Amino acid sequence: MDLSKILEKQKRYEAGKDSLPEMTAASYEKAFEVEYTHNSTAIEGNTLTLIETKVVLEDGIAIGGKSLREIYEVVNHKKAFQYVKDCVGRGLVLEENIVKDIHALLMENILTGGIYRREEVVISGASHTPPAGNEMYAQIKNFYVELWQKQDLNGIELAAWTHAEFVRIHPFLDGSGRTSRLLMNYQLMGKGFLPVSVAKEDRLEYYNALDKYAAHGELGDFVDMIAALEEKQLDKYLAQAAIQEQPVQSM
Repeated sequence: MDLSKILEKQKRYEAGKDSLPEMTAASYEKAFEVEYTHNSTAIEGNTLTLIETKVVLEDGIAIGGKSLREIYEVVNHKKAFQYVKDCVGRGLVLEENIVKDIHALLMENILTGGIYRREEVVISGASHTPPAGNEMYAQIKNFYVELWQKQDLNGIELAAWTHAEFVRIHPFLDGSGRTSRLLMNYQLMGKGFLPVSVAKEDRLEYYNALDKYAAHGELGDFVDMIAALEEKQLDKYLAQAAIQEQPVQSM
């Protein structure tokens, strides 16, 4: 995919985002938050529908027939995403303590978060097995070193690498996938892009792209996927901004 076109759209978005009415921008952000939380938790097996997720997050109403864990998963995801936005707003560069904090928020009332796994894990259907023991610890420490070294990458490539490499290592026993998608958006927003959501319906393409990186080190398919999602988000905002700029026709 031609990233230069998306980078140009991102510049236009940056230049015109303040022209959007506050209510319009807030409604877009709120709708994305619900959609993103639903998709990210659903990818991991959460059975709440989009509407049920909206009711839990916006109205604070528990859904009958759903487990407490599933309720906590969506509530916690919202908290973790808000924390990500706060950190980005303060200009904080992603580092280990922030990653652990994100995971701890995701796991609140479920299990103790922010602690790297000791057990081996196997990912069903993947051609790659995450590292175990001392090798896992060495790789996650190297991940943070590389985060600093890769800061000069454009936002899309940095976000794609951060997500793909983190989930390849799979440092947490549970929640590594949700954490990695939050890290991806941390990097996108930190570079002035919009956050994106991988639809649960696209999980096969998503898993295949991640597996291609984990097994062969090929990141291209995943970069293309994130770029397409980002362009879709940018187009939505740019279209709305264009509507706001149109002169009112006199009768």
